[in-house]
Amino acid sequence: MEVIENADYVTIGELVLLSGVRYSTLKFYTEEGMLHFEQAEENLTRRYKRAETLERILWIKKLKEDGLSIPQIKKEIE
Repeated sequence: MEVIENADYVTIGELVLLSGVRYSTLKFYTEEGMLHFEQAEENLTRRYKRAETLERILWIKKLKEDGLSIPQIKKEIE
């Protein structure tokens, strides 16, 4: 876990471990353009910037707690 916590880039599975957010939720956020990633060409794995993405997930969670809808959150985080 320490390796993941210090990595510059992580996979969506590693984000699940770090954030406590379900895989399906993170995949939805990715597909909606709410989480940015880079794609490694050799195996097509999506890699997320760890610190930036975790901060964004926390922001999305806060906005959801405040009662914003997904379209409202998307406008807020653009």
